[in-house]
Amino acid sequence: MCLNGFKQLKSGTDVRGVAVEGKSRITLTDEAVTAVSRAFVKWLSLKTGGLKFKIAVGNDSRISARRILKCVKEGVLSSGSDMLYTGLSSTPSMFILLKKSNFECDASIMITASHLPYDRNGLKFFTPDGGLSSGDIDEILDIAERGDFLSGDGEYSEKSFMDEYSSQLVDCVRERCGGDKPLLGKKIIVDAGNGAGGFFAEKVLKPLGADTDGSQFLDPDGTFPNHIPNPEDRGAMGSLQSAVIKHGADMGIIFDTDVDRAGVVDRDGNEINRNRLIALVSAILLKDRAGTVVTDSVTSDGLTGFIEGLGGRHLRFKRGYKNVIDKCVELNEKGEYSPLAMETSGHAAFKENYFLDDGAYLITKILICLAEQEGGISSLISGLKEPCEEDEIRISFNANSRNFKSEGAEVIEHLKRAAGGENGFTLAGENYEGARLNFPKDCGDGWTLVRMSVHDPVMPINFESNSAGGNKIMAERLYAVLKNYAFLNTENLKKFTDKN
Repeated sequence: MCLNGFKQLKSGTDVRGVAVEGKSRITLTDEAVTAVSRAFVKWLSLKTGGLKFKIAVGNDSRISARRILKCVKEGVLSSGSDMLYTGLSSTPSMFILLKKSNFECDASIMITASHLPYDRNGLKFFTPDGGLSSGDIDEILDIAERGDFLSGDGEYSEKSFMDEYSSQLVDCVRERCGGDKPLLGKKIIVDAGNGAGGFFAEKVLKPLGADTDGSQFLDPDGTFPNHIPNPEDRGAMGSLQSAVIKHGADMGIIFDTDVDRAGVVDRDGNEINRNRLIALVSAILLKDRAGTVVTDSVTSDGLTGFIEGLGGRHLRFKRGYKNVIDKCVELNEKGEYSPLAMETSGHAAFKENYFLDDGAYLITKILICLAEQEGGISSLISGLKEPCEEDEIRISFNANSRNFKSEGAEVIEHLKRAAGGENGFTLAGENYEGARLNFPKDCGDGWTLVRMSVHDPVMPINFESNSAGGNKIMAERLYAVLKNYAFLNTENLKKFTDKN
């Protein structure tokens, strides 16, 4: 039985919890992992009508992987299904295995907690239709709670897929660029952060002719001794920037732990991440055909102008990479060509690649650009107008909060009603999440987005201004409204206005 019930293990479209004893008590217990694995098999049975399946299972470099793997194995085999263990794997490879291999698997499970601290772990599930939805995870956890499982004796086998997966990426670059070694003469540094992405230097870049000397932290180590494997982490990105400058590289690449996200550094040591990375990928795709780029809600006005300048349309949708991907799929199903769904976190899903958020595939698209672009990859985004200031403040709920979700919704609706009044802001025309507020030049010269966190009792507030000091002005206007809510802890917002 899972401590405090199985529902606490839900994290969006994954199952995650504490897997290593330390500051927090283990929630991803042996019993919980076994039960959830058995529940996944039963869920597959309910969805397909089958009773026996072949399920591929892989893991990233986390120190709890072996323990979790043992429990997954017990759960799958005791449910009468067969299990194929693929060893150290990337999350995207576990889906591609279902689409482009002769492994003949019906589903897959990836043991990972992405960029979370070393003491966490989790399970991510795939069928040939893609990753599961939030509702699917609810159903699986309900089955685990009831203990409603299949029984039987399955068979166990082992076979890696990473060599084949890497060869597919190599072929993708060769087919577009022509020649066996289109990256010959290019120096490219990989920073895997001791996650699962170390394969990319040896199995993708070197066969394409690239010089990878200077690459760092390629060996898997689940304690992450050098830095957090997260493209959004300043320390991690700074480490890669230094390596690119030190070794005179043409490009640097950084992956998160399970390689479903990536970031880039150009030859001058400049970070290409968030809006800049989305702009780069948009430029690569939209030169072939105009279409709609779907992003999360915190992307910049400059990005909108850049995409429109390429003949495309920019649709800001909700935070959460699955939300962005699902919206992109929906547009295509309705006949609106949308080649890219991308979050500022680095999750990028291409229509041409099954709408899979795959950091390694993202980089292959950029490698093609690097091979073809004489001026370097940054030349493609020279027209991107970047804000003068960008900030994010997170405010929480006080102890007297009774229901943070309904209270957060109340705050957002109040801000929408207050737009257009004496507070100096107006409501953005296209708004799918929270309250996106526009401020004129004399009131901050930018925008702010107030929304609820996807998972936590927190309200993130994003600011972007085209003028120095503009974020402070917008924060002051916002604080004047939010300080009146007794259930909100606006201390961080007040500190931000004071220090600026």
